[in-house]
Amino acid sequence: MVANSFLLDAYSEAVVAAAERVSPSVVKIDVSHNKRGGGSGSGFVFTPDGFILTNSHVIHGASAIKVTLQGGTEYQADLVGDDPDTELAVVRITASSLVPVTFGDSQALRVGQLVVAIGNPYGFQATVTSGVVSALGRSLRAQTGRLIDNVIQTDAALNPGNSGGPLVTSNGEVVGVNTAIILPAQGICFATAINTAKFVAARLIKDGRIHRGYIGLAGQNAPIHRALVWSHHLPDASGVFVVHVEPDSPAQRAGVRDGDIIVALRDHATPDIDALHRLLADYRKGDRIHLTLIRGTEKLVLAIAPILR
Repeated sequence: MVANSFLLDAYSEAVVAAAERVSPSVVKIDVSHNKRGGGSGSGFVFTPDGFILTNSHVIHGASAIKVTLQGGTEYQADLVGDDPDTELAVVRITASSLVPVTFGDSQALRVGQLVVAIGNPYGFQATVTSGVVSALGRSLRAQTGRLIDNVIQTDAALNPGNSGGPLVTSNGEVVGVNTAIILPAQGICFATAINTAKFVAARLIKDGRIHRGYIGLAGQNAPIHRALVWSHHLPDASGVFVVHVEPDSPAQRAGVRDGDIIVALRDHATPDIDALHRLLADYRKGDRIHLTLIRGTEKLVLAIAPILR
């Protein structure tokens, strides 16, 4: 009985510590639309000068955006950038004494790891739920139809209004942006990996949107056997495992198949999904580029012509 109480106390202390560290950075976002009613969601401050990450669907098409801090202070927010393809957006407020979150490394997550979700479900501000990382490397279809890669699955309970809030480790580091739930299923919730969100947010702050090359596949990070790494002189022992190739996509036309492992694009290594996304975000219209992959034990180089979106 003592042992069980100790374990419960340790679990509770971890959740409490994470919530206390991150909750001051979590905001409620209310939006208005010219032709229809408003909506609400969550977000979190990630810089001291007022940049806030949230979901694209929370603010998309809004005519006005209002942000409420934990203490109840309200601010009008400006849209900085919106990327529906990854379900991410950045807004900004002008305020002092803001508390930014600390980013973690979503690549370091492990299945079964404790995580905490903080948000504003149904308008109940700063609601905390906890659970574990149920799976890694999931693919989730955005409202644009594009597959978002490297999504985190968790059973930390989410509800409408949680969208855009942070998914946090026990040490209070943000590792995901809570994105979606599957109804009527229970305990199946998703978050965009923070490594993806950091890259997207930086581009949105710089340019307001992201133009990227579309190749039409869903992938997940995967290790490569050391014998293949050695025999093909690969720079990394990991690549992007192709889970699904979209019909009539550039990838399908180039000859990419399910089960291939992408190791390079444009002669640059792709040890993970984020590296592939960064390279596609630098794609220029009209360029025909080379995709290097491992199929079985062979190394293949395919010519591919992405579509700029």
